[in-house]
Amino acid sequence: MLRAILPGSFDPPTNGHLNLIERSQRIYDEVYVVVAHNSQKSYTFDARERLEMMQELTAGWSTVHVHLWERMVVEFAQSVDARIMIRGVRALADFSYEFELSMLNKGLDPEIETIFMPTDAQYFVLRSSSIKELVRLGGDISTMVPPLVQQRLFERIPREF
Repeated sequence: MLRAILPGSFDPPTNGHLNLIERSQRIYDEVYVVVAHNSQKSYTFDARERLEMMQELTAGWSTVHVHLWERMVVEFAQSVDARIMIRGVRALADFSYEFELSMLNKGLDPEIETIFMPTDAQYFVLRSSSIKELVRLGGDISTMVPPLVQQRLFERIPREF
């Protein structure tokens, strides 16, 4: 059985994230979406909220499993016997950062391979920080995030318009 993990903070989950998950679940037997939590990082949504949103958004895919993780993602991959780590990339800057992470992870476990998956073209510019800024300024984010996430963002982020 070919298992892959797709880690991220998912703060907030975007249509780009869902695109990567949808495409990954067609390739791998099982995909583990790993909602990463770093106590040193500031999030718009807490870990439980991000986990619940991702669980709801992926409920239609029986081979997709969503988990919260607070340690190294390599350890999660080992715990579910996954040998593939999927990382989404949008641009060269993403690739540089992700490449460095992949080398770090390879040093921690040489058996885990990182696969870089570019987002589909319509999700190319989706950045969580840009989406949050648009919400704050009263912009339309309906094509960037699922309706559930849009509603939660509007409830969470005060608008300045």
